[in-house]
Amino acid sequence: MTSPTPTRRAVLQGVGASLFLPKLAYFDEAAFAESQTARRFLAIYTANGMSLPQPGHGIPEWSWYPQATGPDFTFSKSTEPLAPFRSKLTLLGGLQHPSGPKADPHTCSDMWLTGAPLHDPAPGSYNSISLDQVVAAHTKRHCRRPSLVLSVDEGVGFLSRTGTIAYDRAGRPIPALNDPVRIFDQLFRADRTSLEEQRARLRRRVKLVDAVLENSKDLTKKLGQTDREKLDQYLTSLSEIEERLRTSERWIDVPLKDQDHSHLALDIEKETDPAAYYKTMFDLIALAFDADITRSVAFMLNREDGMGISDTFPFKLGLHQTHHQLSHATDKNGQLEFAKYDLFLSEQLVHLFTRLESYPDTGGSLLDNTLVLYGTGASTTHKSSNLPHLIAGAANMGLSHGTYVRHEGERLSNLYLGILHSLGIPADSFADSTARIEDSLFTYEPA
Repeated sequence: MTSPTPTRRAVLQGVGASLFLPKLAYFDEAAFAESQTARRFLAIYTANGMSLPQPGHGIPEWSWYPQATGPDFTFSKSTEPLAPFRSKLTLLGGLQHPSGPKADPHTCSDMWLTGAPLHDPAPGSYNSISLDQVVAAHTKRHCRRPSLVLSVDEGVGFLSRTGTIAYDRAGRPIPALNDPVRIFDQLFRADRTSLEEQRARLRRRVKLVDAVLENSKDLTKKLGQTDREKLDQYLTSLSEIEERLRTSERWIDVPLKDQDHSHLALDIEKETDPAAYYKTMFDLIALAFDADITRSVAFMLNREDGMGISDTFPFKLGLHQTHHQLSHATDKNGQLEFAKYDLFLSEQLVHLFTRLESYPDTGGSLLDNTLVLYGTGASTTHKSSNLPHLIAGAANMGLSHGTYVRHEGERLSNLYLGILHSLGIPADSFADSTARIEDSLFTYEPA
């Protein structure tokens, strides 16, 4: 009997390279519940927290949080634009990552989707896999791209001031895209160039990966522990590249859905018109979901600690301090301006929801089949507890909306576990979760 050809996984295990996550429950592909309806996930992050004025400021109506909980809540002035989508969203308060208060407060964006103990990372590591990438691991079989990682700034930034909220299975930051033209080209034009040229390029790169993996078996015997770890990381990267290449090749002859792109404003300048920039980025996300190019997107609207071009966006709106300065404001006028920036962001969310609602999809609209998570890693002035969050859409995933709920001290990872279940992913845990969140929001029956 002929022995089966060794798989790359077997080869990599043979050289001692742990290139894949352990067989955790949420990566059990055999248990993954298939569905005729695509389930999509969009995580949107805003830095520096929200405006939560003190009672002495005398402007309670401008607090991001409503004044009363339950289904009869009243939107504040900073979230009022969201009122038309009341029945399709839920506001949440009191959430936190237990590791958040222990870490540098400026790392809150790094841990937002991971819940990793960044104050005390494991040796040789910094972070862990982000929620969007867990989703991508389960939905990638259906899509041209496993995930789409976006940010107002390109790349990854640097440690503790990253320009991305997405982290791979080894905890490394995933570079974000921020140029609408480049994003459009990657999403919608790549398959319309020379197909044979793309195939040849893909095969050359896969051949190179094969050669590196084959030669690494002898090389690893001569390396010390540190160098072996570095080589393992490199091989992990090559394996992931190979996976993306093979995915691209599988889809290269499959035509994209016929769509209208005439509304896109790809040549906008975010430095001068942040509203137009955000609208275009949300338009691109909606189109990517509509064409089923990906089912997992992470978008970082701005960065912590005054980093990046987004810090000056308030000036473009007629406000008088940077985004980071507003988050530190302790006076009434400062908190009022901070709230007006929250209002601006609410208006951008309305554009997104409206766009998703406009695309018909199985059983309703694209919004009905997309779970949108919007939140921050701080409440105000870099405080890592009582984190404002919003979940919208996903009516076809068993979500029940129209209320404001507080979960004092509840782990964000417990909310994330509920999100995974709603997406049909049979996770036993995520990060430091203890149990899925019990909330009227989730009416699912976990797989």
